[in-house]
Amino acid sequence: MIDWPTTAPAIGAAFLASLVEVVEAFTIVLVVATLRGWRPAVLGTGAALATLGAIVVVLGPVLNRVPLNLLQLVIGVLLLLFGIGRLRKAALRAAGVIALHDEDAIFAEETAELRAAVKRQKSSQDWIAGIAAFKAVLLEGLEVIFVVIAVGAGRGLLWPASLGAVAACVLVLALGAIARHPLARVPENTLKFGVGVMLSAFGVFWTGEGLGVDWPGHDLALFVFAAVFLAAGLVSARLVRRPAREAAQ
Repeated sequence: MIDWPTTAPAIGAAFLASLVEVVEAFTIVLVVATLRGWRPAVLGTGAALATLGAIVVVLGPVLNRVPLNLLQLVIGVLLLLFGIGRLRKAALRAAGVIALHDEDAIFAEETAELRAAVKRQKSSQDWIAGIAAFKAVLLEGLEVIFVVIAVGAGRGLLWPASLGAVAACVLVLALGAIARHPLARVPENTLKFGVGVMLSAFGVFWTGEGLGVDWPGHDLALFVFAAVFLAAGLVSARLVRRPAREAAQ
């Protein structure tokens, strides 16, 4: 029997967080494929995935040797900092203080940068494009691995969290293959808002467990923490937006 109250938050958090990262990586890979063809894009992506796989193989045995309470405490604090940072930026974007993330604009900017890098070489160099794809997939993939480990390690939820991350990858690749265009219509700031809420909630939960706190309701406390962070983010966005409107008037 699957314990859905425990596994569902892990799957959802890993899925949403991975979805944001995969969309950003896909935009760069699409730039490479558009300018230099699919060969350097695929080679760079494959090399990055192989590197990520090696990192996972190395980290697995290491995590099993770390005391559970220490693992929960360290990951909880890091996850809380990561989640609050995401939530803060999403709230500022929702308030109009920071510009919204535009995949079309990023696509155009990355295209111009890659063209300039290629022109600086005396001959056509596909390896420059391959490195761009490699770097994008590796950096975004490292964040996905961090989220999966943070959400699932120590509680037997690594497989559910990994399933959520894989589902996000499959979804983005499927939509990207159909559209062959940056996924600009994905409500990325809304996703980041949700990711910030869920990761912050997991951060508080894990930090408390690492310190030996027995949360009332156990895993159900995650939903309470998520509701608190959601309310805090929405209220913060509203408070920041109000002075901006008054200044405009």
